[in-house]
Amino acid sequence: MKKIVLFFVVCFLVVSNSNAQEQIEESVESHSLNWVTNYKAALKKSKKEKKPVLIYFTGSDWCGPCKVLDKNLFHTDKFKAIADKDLILYEADTPRNKDIVSPEKLEITNDLKRKYKVRSFPTLVFVNHKGKMIGYKKGLILTEYYYPFIQSVIENY
Repeated sequence: MKKIVLFFVVCFLVVSNSNAQEQIEESVESHSLNWVTNYKAALKKSKKEKKPVLIYFTGSDWCGPCKVLDKNLFHTDKFKAIADKDLILYEADTPRNKDIVSPEKLEITNDLKRKYKVRSFPTLVFVNHKGKMIGYKKGLILTEYYYPFIQSVIENY
């Protein structure tokens, strides 16, 4: 009898956990951001809309802190509201699996890493429409600390 009860409890927990994961995935889907896929296009859009460009340097398929930052900052309603209103977003990805990005985009990312002296991930670099750096934040910090930094870059742009 104890085995049967234990079996039902385990089944219940498994079903509950999978439903919770589906709900989390649905909520993440609602936070999609408008990442510009071309760096030059991001600069042109920045000039046209008078907004700074946020270049997000990441190792999307291997960098643990990048995955945490992606989840805790970029997939929030608060960041989405700021980004939609005040930022142009560009992701400079350096994955281990080179099939994730095109060779041309990887070359541009490497050029940007050299230009802005990016040596660790994650790194956020804010630039104006001419590509001049106006803000820089490297490493993973508490999510709440990113917002004042981002706001100061936007206000000083």
